[in-house]
Amino acid sequence: MIWRKFSGEIIQAPILEEVEKAIEREIGLGNKLKVCIGTDSQVKGSVTDFATVIVFLREQRGGFMFIQQERTSQKMSIKERMLSEVQKSIDIAYKLCDLLDLYDVDLEVHADINTNPMFKSNQALHEAMGYILSMGFVFKAKPEAFASSYCANKIVQ
Repeated sequence: MIWRKFSGEIIQAPILEEVEKAIEREIGLGNKLKVCIGTDSQVKGSVTDFATVIVFLREQRGGFMFIQQERTSQKMSIKERMLSEVQKSIDIAYKLCDLLDLYDVDLEVHADINTNPMFKSNQALHEAMGYILSMGFVFKAKPEAFASSYCANKIVQ
C-alpha cells in the first residue's frame, strides 16, 4: 500500500519507519503528540474510494497527516462500507500501537459514523464501537471523529 504526505509526496519507507521518524522528530522539537487514525469512503458510480489517514496532533501546535487511498468496485451496503472503514483504521492502529506505546503517544481510532439514529451510518455504530473498544483502542464517533469526518473526508471528496 502506498502512503503519501498531504503535499502529495510519496512516502518511500515502510509506514512504521516513517511514523517512528516523525515521532522522534516531533519529540526532539519538544512537541507532545497524539495520533488519530480514521478512514472515510465515497461511492462514485460503481466505485468506492477509501482514504485512511494517520493524523499527528501536536499539542497547541497544529498537526500533519499521512494518507493511504484505496479503490474498489465491490458493491457494499452502507453498513458493510462503514465496517470496512473501521477495519482499515484498526489494521493501521494495530500496526502502530506497539510503536506508539514505546514513545508514550496516545492513540484514538475515529469512525465516520453518526451517533444520531436519523443517519444511515448509525446502523453500524454498535458493531464499530464494540470492535474498536474490544481491540483496546480509544473510540471516537461523529462529531468528535475529525480524523475520519474531516481529514480523510477531504481526500475522498
